Amino acid sequence: MHVPPEALRGGTVADLIVTAIAKYPERAAFANDEATVHYAELGRTISRIAQHFDRLGLRPGDTVAQLAVNRWEVFAVVAAVYLRGLRSVTLHALGSEADHAYILAHSGARTVVVDSYHQARGQALRAQCGRVQTWLSMGAIDGFDDLLQAVQDFAPQPLVPCGDAETIVRLAYTGGTTGRPKGVMLSNRALATNALLDLAVKDWPHEVRYVCPAPISHGGGSLVVPTLVRGGCVTLLRGFSANGFVDAVARYRCNLSWLVPTMLYALLDSPRVREVDWAAFHTLIYSAAPAAPARIRQALDICGPVPVQSYGQTESPNDILLLDRHDHARLTDAQLTAAGRPYPLMQVALLDAQGAPVADGARGEICVRGPLVMAGYLDNPAETAAALAGGWLHTGDVACKGADGLYYIVDRMKDVIISGGFNVYPKEIEDALCAQPGVAAAAVIGIPDEKWGELVMAYVQAKPGTQPSADALVAAVREAKGAVAAPKRVDFIDALPQTALGKIDKKALRARHWAAAGRAVG
Repeated sequence: MHVPPEALRGGTVADLIVTAIAKYPERAAFANDEATVHYAELGRTISRIAQHFDRLGLRPGDTVAQLAVNRWEVFAVVAAVYLRGLRSVTLHALGSEADHAYILAHSGARTVVVDSYHQARGQALRAQCGRVQTWLSMGAIDGFDDLLQAVQDFAPQPLVPCGDAETIVRLAYTGGTTGRPKGVMLSNRALATNALLDLAVKDWPHEVRYVCPAPISHGGGSLVVPTLVRGGCVTLLRGFSANGFVDAVARYRCNLSWLVPTMLYALLDSPRVREVDWAAFHTLIYSAAPAAPARIRQALDICGPVPVQSYGQTESPNDILLLDRHDHARLTDAQLTAAGRPYPLMQVALLDAQGAPVADGARGEICVRGPLVMAGYLDNPAETAAALAGGWLHTGDVACKGADGLYYIVDRMKDVIISGGFNVYPKEIEDALCAQPGVAAAAVIGIPDEKWGELVMAYVQAKPGTQPSADALVAAVREAKGAVAAPKRVDFIDALPQTALGKIDKKALRARHWAAAGRAVG
């Protein structure tokens, strides 16, 4: 029987936002030191921005890009994009000008919104991105139309979402650590499912007060819609510092957060970490990069049973494997190396290079299918076909499944070091290093060697006031993982380089050694 297309309307992420605004008009949706914005005001602003998009001639499928710090008006812009069935592209504030220009060109962005904090970058992009038709600002920027002033021309109208579950409403560009950023096409289905899965399994506090120091343009933003669905309040911070985090938690009684591991480590190393009333704090989600088990045990010791680990990737936003609060409270130190169990609705398999399932306990590539999976890479059929070969999304991560039912990520396939014909997995070495006293963080890479092909090298960031011994660290890895895995060189570094997303930038570390080698691995 044929189902009329109109019967499949709805199921959009805008529906979730509109429902929350109608349900909680008097509550605070956003609150920080700059402003407190209630749901009703948020709804009025979304309506005005959407009407301005209409005036600009934007139609479903057109792309609107944003470049801004964390501020509630940026969420209103994105919500208006979703409402009208447009496509949102969020430019990372720490991204390079070259990447920003590439993304605007590749996405075909018709309209770009820039806040005054990024005035210089916005003007530089305007000078070279001739295909963009309209440049809008938040605050005064010479040559830009001030969006927040322009929308005052409109009276608020009812919020009526456009599109259906399969409408593409977000182009999420990958971090670019492996080459040119790819535009991941995400549908309403994927984004709405992401929000509802988060609400279903991440153990939320009764009254949600979410502090978000990470950019809402990326992982930190994934919890904004679920927070609103629960009638909660979002406290946006413009970047992370341990002091800023502790102060915000106290001032706004925050009980939920999302951090990348490097942020978590900085918080744990701060003398102020114990000022937080952890008994009143409910859930601390860490994600976006592997975390050292020793550091997670430290978090449990200091903060109590609040950590939650979520493993995902841009192509299946955020939710593939989960290690929840209850898992953290009962698992052994060895089990804290696990990424968790599959989310509901998501099928996970470990496949070999031929696409066949590996034997129990063997290592294979994590492959996933389910309602979160992307619709493909924009204008990149070859990469799309490779990523979705055999009807599975291939993550590029190597893992094994334990007898306990947990999935243990061994490493990124691209990060595996081949030394003398042996596969060496950097994550295992990094975990062993981070278990040693005085080690704050570590990054392990392969460096060129004429005899062995690659040698294992470790970059180590020491905790403040400590000076670990390189020989002792090598000996500890040798004892834990064997001679092949033991670093042949250890360099201490004041701070490991990070990508714009807060991940350790191994590409930058490798470049120091492979630039003259004639080839690169990883």
